[in-house]
Amino acid sequence: MRFQRKKRQNLDITLISMIDVLFVLLLFFMVSTTFNRNTELNIKLPQANGAEAESHPKMITLSIDANGAYTLTSEDNVPHPVADQQIDTLKQALHNVSVNKADIPFVISADGKTPHQAVITALEAASNEGFTHLTFAAQKPTSQP
Repeated sequence: MRFQRKKRQNLDITLISMIDVLFVLLLFFMVSTTFNRNTELNIKLPQANGAEAESHPKMITLSIDANGAYTLTSEDNVPHPVADQQIDTLKQALHNVSVNKADIPFVISADGKTPHQAVITALEAASNEGFTHLTFAAQKPTSQP
């Protein structure tokens, strides 16, 4: 007895519809995802009497929290945390943020309890990068009744 095998049909998997579904999912996730990374730093500025500073649309702000951690905010208003507290790392971050912009104001916004060494390191890094318009941020004292 001779058995004949049935001929196998070639199975074709159409990848085009699967690729379309993946593109639709990718598009959905790209549209629904927010790319803003706004972070807040809890900084309590020291108090000082004096005139209010001029507001410049183009300025670089270096925020230093109470532990001495640095965060740079440039013209795009996006905070860029600095990896560590070493001066070389801070100089590199300043260089990346301020390419050919050393003539714009540089504001140091340090917490009232920031270690003095962190502020001095920030001043030295800013000076080495060529910043000449340095300003310290402070808040007006609250009036007591």
